[in-house]
Amino acid sequence: MSAYLLLLVAVLSRVVPHAGWWNFTAVTGGLLYFGARRPWREMLAPLAALVATDAYLTVCVYHFSFRWHDYAITWGWSLAAIALGRVLLAKRTSFVRGASAALLGPTSFFVVSNFGVWLFGMNTYPHTLAGLGICYWNAIPFYRNDLMATSAVLGVMLGVPALARRMNATHLHQQVADR
Repeated sequence: MSAYLLLLVAVLSRVVPHAGWWNFTAVTGGLLYFGARRPWREMLAPLAALVATDAYLTVCVYHFSFRWHDYAITWGWSLAAIALGRVLLAKRTSFVRGASAALLGPTSFFVVSNFGVWLFGMNTYPHTLAGLGICYWNAIPFYRNDLMATSAVLGVMLGVPALARRMNATHLHQQVADR
């Protein structure tokens, strides 16, 4: 249930207006966590939620026409992020695995999405090595925000239950020792 609630938070974090400098969304952390906690057969649910969110934002908020192929790279990355969460965090969760997911998720999105912007963008950047470099340079603030947001989301969703288990185990051990 928590994976679906976090998916709802991820969608809302994209839809609810927020300050442009903040740009905190729970999408990457939500996808990684969903992959870690839900079975493979449910992996299209987050993708469907993101497709619907992209369509809504494009048409209703930004007033552009919705063209699915403009989002294919992002949606493909979304499925890969879910799989990454499944591989890194489903069987065994540790601090190192959680930190790796928190770093690999935003970094892979940064690399893939900005390459797509450079390659398929509406003549936003020249198709040269310098243009690619400018595209990545301009996206660094978004990468930083995604890295912080993903770290916070995974820190809470993975860290709080681990801390609660550790405190409970310590408490049980203390009770046994007191007897």
